[in-house]
Amino acid sequence: MGTDAVIIWPRMEPFLLGVLQVAPSTKLSMHYLRKMSAYVRTRDGCFPVLSWSMWRHIACGKLQLPEDLAWLYFETFDLLTDHSAVTRLEWAEGLSQCSSKSELEQQRNKLSVDTLKFLLFLYIQQLNRVSLRASLIGEGWPNRTRSPSPSDREAKTSMQNKNWDDQAHLVFVQSHLAEILELLVGPAQLSKSGQTSRDCQIPLEVVRSLDLLLEGSTNHNRTNVQPIHRLLSEDPLQSQAGYSALSCCFNLHKLLSCVQHVLTLNPFGMSACLRSGKKLAWDQQEGPMKRAKIARNTHTAPHGSKIILMSQVMKQTLAKTSEKLIGSNVKLHRCSGAFIYLLSPLRSVTVDKCQDCTVVLGAVETSVHLHRCQNVQVVCVTARIIVSASSSCTVHALTPTRPLLLPGNAEITLAPFHTFYPSLEDHMASVGLAVIPNAWDQPLLLGSEGLMGPDPPCYRLLPPAEFHMLVVPFKMEGDTCEVPGGLPEQYQAALDEKERRIQKWQKTVMEAKLNKEQRLQFKELVEVKFHKWLLETGHRRELDSLIPPPTNVVNHYLDVKDLNSSYMNFLCF
Repeated sequence: MGTDAVIIWPRMEPFLLGVLQVAPSTKLSMHYLRKMSAYVRTRDGCFPVLSWSMWRHIACGKLQLPEDLAWLYFETFDLLTDHSAVTRLEWAEGLSQCSSKSELEQQRNKLSVDTLKFLLFLYIQQLNRVSLRASLIGEGWPNRTRSPSPSDREAKTSMQNKNWDDQAHLVFVQSHLAEILELLVGPAQLSKSGQTSRDCQIPLEVVRSLDLLLEGSTNHNRTNVQPIHRLLSEDPLQSQAGYSALSCCFNLHKLLSCVQHVLTLNPFGMSACLRSGKKLAWDQQEGPMKRAKIARNTHTAPHGSKIILMSQVMKQTLAKTSEKLIGSNVKLHRCSGAFIYLLSPLRSVTVDKCQDCTVVLGAVETSVHLHRCQNVQVVCVTARIIVSASSSCTVHALTPTRPLLLPGNAEITLAPFHTFYPSLEDHMASVGLAVIPNAWDQPLLLGSEGLMGPDPPCYRLLPPAEFHMLVVPFKMEGDTCEVPGGLPEQYQAALDEKERRIQKWQKTVMEAKLNKEQRLQFKELVEVKFHKWLLETGHRRELDSLIPPPTNVVNHYLDVKDLNSSYMNFLCF
């Protein structure tokens, strides 16, 4: 087999889930990462694994990053690590038992990461770096018009969102591969000027760090995806990559040349999914799908590369619970006026450029990201919530990490998770999500140079008086019969008060002692007002779309309690 029979490509998840969708701090430039690369090799607790306490020392003491931002990077990298669900649940239990800052620090100090992979993770944050030339207003260079403010540039960068763009991933790796490899070289092999020599050697164990960013296979057997270190250390690439089985080392310059030669676009990325992905069948679908484009690669893609794309779903109610969804990275793109239920354990979800939609999700293992959305409601249990360049959106979340609010947001409402479906707790357990800790109401506002203050405020916490429960109107197998972990005290109290008002209203009607004709007139009057309210709020179309079709795949139904739920909301309105 010749070397042309092997291809290597950028892995999707480090860029999709690991890169924060904001211009990175200047303290994460190559200049500072070179210094960090040399520093960690000379300190205890830094190499080959980096503890939280040492990273905090480097980030806060050396790089002058805020501690919350340092933890955000550390925590985000850990989300990419393939921990078992049991391990993640044990970690959540440890955090839930912390009652003071010192106890929290003790718990965090139990966490460590692979040092070199973490260095590469910090380096790829440059994916969303804003260049001065690109950020100027207008097309010309130089440009006489004023430069935008830092907040303008941050918002523009967050709107570009390269995290899903496999072509951008390829260009980034091609352009920066030399610097990526340089970060892996020990200081002893660098000259005083920081240059690498022609005979510079990199041990196989160090090249393993590239597994974070790159993987590959043979051209004719893409189902046999392998980490890059294995492909480079075996035939047919072994010689071209300058690998010596005797010393278990690579020649740096041969390694660079070899990888550049075989580097190509991810065959499981978004481009390939759009080109040749299969259509996803829906368990529940109301109305025609003339403009909608729905594709998936879950039938061929390996773990970490499964994609489901739903684009331009207009005024539809769609529902799905299926093994095809499990572990998938889902992107909802340019949907409008839709009600979408994805009730399976998911890897990640991005809601991009959608408006006037309600999205109800199962347990999401890594993150849910709202990007450039307007008037969208998302309901989810997830490891992380991210909102960028969005307005008038509401997020009902159960999440162990602080919601991340990036530049460009306006009128974001954060609210507690307020629904359930029968298999929800089983799905949460399968991806390692617990009910505590729950940080839905403790957002972190992030800009390019660190944390931002809430002035002017871009978010609010939902007032308890505006809180209502959401009913998932589908019959499924499972034991979950209430909101996991319950509701925050003030929101439960608000629901109890509404229930008392409803009971008082019902009692008033009964005590009025209306005759038969009066009761009929009163009923007709209430129904007219109720249906008017349904139309004004948009609930009428949602309820109509939940009437089951003649043939059901997973036994959907419109329960009386669903209509009652809307009716009770109307009475309390």
